[in-house]
Amino acid sequence: MNWSTATIADFLGDNVVYRNLEPADRRVPGLRQSWRTIGLDHYYVPRKTAPAYADALLCFLQTAQQLRGEEPLRRLLFIGDTLLLDGTAARNLGKYLPLRGFIGSERAQEEPSEQCQGELLVANRWGALRAFVAAAAGEGWLPEPTTVLLIDLDKTTLGPRGRNDKVIDRARVAAVKATLSYALDGALPEERFRALYDALNVPAWHPFTADNQDYLAYVCLMAIGGVYPEDELWAALNSGALSSIDGFARVCHARRPAMSQGLRAVHDEVWYGIQAEDPTPFKAFRRQEYHETIALMNVLPADAPEAEVLASEIVLNAEVASVARYMARHGALVFGISDKPDEASIPTPEDAARGCQPLLRTVMKVYGQSVV
Repeated sequence: MNWSTATIADFLGDNVVYRNLEPADRRVPGLRQSWRTIGLDHYYVPRKTAPAYADALLCFLQTAQQLRGEEPLRRLLFIGDTLLLDGTAARNLGKYLPLRGFIGSERAQEEPSEQCQGELLVANRWGALRAFVAAAAGEGWLPEPTTVLLIDLDKTTLGPRGRNDKVIDRARVAAVKATLSYALDGALPEERFRALYDALNVPAWHPFTADNQDYLAYVCLMAIGGVYPEDELWAALNSGALSSIDGFARVCHARRPAMSQGLRAVHDEVWYGIQAEDPTPFKAFRRQEYHETIALMNVLPADAPEAEVLASEIVLNAEVASVARYMARHGALVFGISDKPDEASIPTPEDAARGCQPLLRTVMKVYGQSVV
């Protein structure tokens, strides 16, 4: 097949906010400037499922709407890929705006399924977005400039879940390995690392890792580096003696004098980030993730086989892109949110000087079918 290509910016422009909650459109004041207005008692970056995250998003969305010269937003359409994280964020926003949401994936081994769970339609085919948009239009939500379409980026708009998400995971794991190997002077035992990483990267340990890849990478490094040995780690986790990343970091901090220079550099970065309530404390890892991610975008020839591209590159979700374009044409505000921090999404000035682009402006192949 001959692949078409596009960028996220083709249909979102700069209407994107990453984990740090600083909109790419600098005309929209970000969290550092507006946390008091949003209602936080001090500056910190709330998690996606927290009510304060929805408060921040609402502030950004209404400001973006004002910049368009439109009346305040009255309705919210949402597209994501996870019921827990995306669904919770959508429902939190739904306390302020009437909501219709779509939680999608591609599970070709199952019979097509669509289930309504309150305001959310949960489907196992991305093509079900066709019915979702038709239903919204039937209810009078389209065309309507006071409607906002909010779309998740990671594993929804790019690397869609069930279709292409494993390539996103591959980029992240490659970044962890490269960063840890550097901290260990090239002596990373890959099998041990992958066994520990996979064992901790599951929902059962989310209360400890907070489902935060920065924390997970740090834990793996400290364990493999012998600062907090694996047998001690598992004993503490299984007994309940260790229940948070803060407790883990405190033990490591007490052992800082015995760390090598590479381990100490990583520990200091993560330790002070945790103290500052920064959800992205392992910035060296995230900068490496940016490079690993863009290295998997539009690298194969334009006539590369479908299976090879889906296994090797991060692609754009044609169904989601078509809905975003349709909504924009009909006057709606279209806005994207990402769990990736800025460090994994935006090049450094040095990278930009070499021609690197932000993720939202990096060309990707497009896969799927337009639904509108």
